Amino acid sequence: MIYFLTKGLLRDRSRSLFPVIVITLTVSIVIFAIGFMKGSMNHVFLNTAVIISGHEKVVTRAYREESQMLPNDLSLLDVDQIISDLNKEYPDHFWSPRITFGGLLDIPDKNGETEDQGPVFALGIELLNNNSRMIEIWELDKNLVKGRLPKASDEVLISQKLATKLNIDIGNTATYIGTTMHNAFTTYNFTVVGTFDLRKGQADSQMMLVDISGARKALDMENAASEIFGFTHSLFYDDDKAVGIRSNYNVSYSDTSDIFSPVMMALRDSSQQMGSMVDFVDAFLTIIGAIFLIIVMVVLWNMGLMNGLRRYGEIGLRLAMGESKGGVYRSMILEAIIIGLVGTIMGTVIGLSLTYYVQEIGIDYSEVVSTMSSTSMVMPNTFYAKVTPDLYYIGLIPGLIATVLGTMLAGLAIYRREMAQLFKELEI
Repeated sequence: MIYFLTKGLLRDRSRSLFPVIVITLTVSIVIFAIGFMKGSMNHVFLNTAVIISGHEKVVTRAYREESQMLPNDLSLLDVDQIISDLNKEYPDHFWSPRITFGGLLDIPDKNGETEDQGPVFALGIELLNNNSRMIEIWELDKNLVKGRLPKASDEVLISQKLATKLNIDIGNTATYIGTTMHNAFTTYNFTVVGTFDLRKGQADSQMMLVDISGARKALDMENAASEIFGFTHSLFYDDDKAVGIRSNYNVSYSDTSDIFSPVMMALRDSSQQMGSMVDFVDAFLTIIGAIFLIIVMVVLWNMGLMNGLRRYGEIGLRLAMGESKGGVYRSMILEAIIIGLVGTIMGTVIGLSLTYYVQEIGIDYSEVVSTMSSTSMVMPNTFYAKVTPDLYYIGLIPGLIATVLGTMLAGLAIYRREMAQLFKELEI
């Protein structure tokens, strides 16, 4: 029966070609739209997580309260043991220590006298650890403008904006002036080996990246860290899971009576603005996705209805020739299933291909977001789609279910056809 109907559909393109094209286009648009919305929002979260908060972040209770002041005198101690415990408890995340510090960057001339000087926002991250994914998630290979990546603890990368402002060239010495973990005055010489541009608006305008070992030497922070950042291995943020891990860790490890006790924060906890953003995005994706699915379902439902009505005469002829009403109805539904499946499969392939392409290449919005980054949320210049597991089957809802429901509704007219009227309708 299926072979017979499929052969008939292939021979009569008026019954199959247009519906398949419509379903294919509709399913492709649905999959790409949902993938792009999810990917874009996750990319905003990932950029904020990489620079500001991580998907999860462990700090001391005192550091959390004074975090805007970068109080490294309130940093975590015995960091290696804390990270070991985190890796055992939460293996679906990878954890990395970070030192965040600020101060002045002094650029001397050939005589050792100050030539340029300006404020610097410095991050000590794992650049020399071969097991770390920091270079990957910071995309330093792609974002490097000049020079190379650091190979020693006293080598640093400077943002292109800061390098231009202070007239820094590759190979220059840059002297950091600030305070240690113990609030003692310190100066430390770094060598600039490269410049980078994160392409995230003004987020990196005063940024310097150094390996955490170099930051520890400069700030006297042996086996200490300002924060420990955690990221999911897939780099995809799931707020419900993140909040669950945060709550579990704080119940198990955090002591409310000790200001130096570790406490975990989820990405949504990094600021009130970010918490509102996470809630808004969840609601936005749900509402927009539902509205979009409903619209395309109505379109395809209507197509099924119109297709059924267009075949009014054919159905009457089949009934007049003795075919049962149930047989005609079932064959119409089976045809709709075949057409819906073919269109859904083709649309899913095209939609996933487009989504994957934009996932790898991205769409540049640099002119729009160049001034939108803030201290609590980082806006990327390029937005990417994301291929997620649900995209493999979400096309079935509009492509197959809506088409079949439309055909079923139109097909109910079969049971209202009276045999006495068939010959009159067919003018026989």
